[in-house]
Amino acid sequence: MPPTDTERRLCEATARGDWNGQIAAIAGEDLYLAAPQPGQDPLPVYDDPAAGGKCIPVLTRGMLPPWQPQQFFDRVSLEELAQDWPNDKWRLAVNPGTPSAAYLAAAPAHRATWMQIRAHFGVRPGGLLATHYGGPLHGPLAQGLACGAPLAVHHSVPWNELGTVFLDHAADAATLREQWSVTDPASWQQRLDQLLGGQFVPAETEAALRARAGAGEGQPADGPDPDDAEAAPTATDLPGRPELPELVTRYEERFRADGLLPPGGQVVSVLALDHAHAVHLVRRGLSARLCTPQQAEQAVLQAGARAREVYGSWEEFAAGYALGRMLAYDNGWFGPQYAEALHLHRVLTQDPASPWRSLSFV
Repeated sequence: MPPTDTERRLCEATARGDWNGQIAAIAGEDLYLAAPQPGQDPLPVYDDPAAGGKCIPVLTRGMLPPWQPQQFFDRVSLEELAQDWPNDKWRLAVNPGTPSAAYLAAAPAHRATWMQIRAHFGVRPGGLLATHYGGPLHGPLAQGLACGAPLAVHHSVPWNELGTVFLDHAADAATLREQWSVTDPASWQQRLDQLLGGQFVPAETEAALRARAGAGEGQPADGPDPDDAEAAPTATDLPGRPELPELVTRYEERFRADGLLPPGGQVVSVLALDHAHAVHLVRRGLSARLCTPQQAEQAVLQAGARAREVYGSWEEFAAGYALGRMLAYDNGWFGPQYAEALHLHRVLTQDPASPWRSLSFV
């Protein structure tokens, strides 16, 4: 079974002898070129009997080898390859030696066709749900990885992958350094512990949400109607309860209107934002070689376990993530960040292939 849809499309085009279809399958995708080891040539040119000559090999994401501490790959596009191709007689070998192999002629006319097809299909957009069928699909590890699915969909990378790259080694190391001040295993572990401890969400807002959720526990089944404002006191109505920010209620009203919450629904916690970022930090850290696969798996399992301590369903987790993200990045504007959050929510709650639909939460 092809590991991702990219390899599936490539196999189908090869089976029908469709050269342009092979190009279309990879036109907007990230391709990976093995980074040279010290003392090696910059390009890994080799003689391939299947192609009948010299080739430059690249891999699609789904065909990257398992994680190795000193094995790195540079992310390239078909457009970049076409523009910088070093020898008209060489071929581009995509996934050589695998069932999804394709060997593309690279003379100037061929590279012009690459560019035309690339221009037609464009760059792979963000906001796509992707699955790696060789990765975890069931069980606690898959549940933990699914907590990071919003950020995976944001970048259009497989949600269930713990492997060689998130985007690529250099980009992932730069993101950790610039956005998280993470530069080594010790700072990576410190940030991870803080995220797993929920230290990045607003503490007062979190306390008010949890207090309100706790106040609603134990009510009789025929108790006050939560849609009746006079019958259902909020956290601010109860003596000694932390005050819920007015911005939270504004977002909840909009969430109910847009389907991020059911009628009468409320957000129980915003810790989902830290849980999702913890999984994201793990995946970036693994790519940047700041942790091992074993450490990464344990951290993802922890993130999933922490989420289950707070939430009872993917729907609750999804609403908590959305509110956390809005408080952090939108701050009442209901602008592009809100539109993106709504898109991510709909993809992950409505697409039949989403882990939030196929996996149980508890």
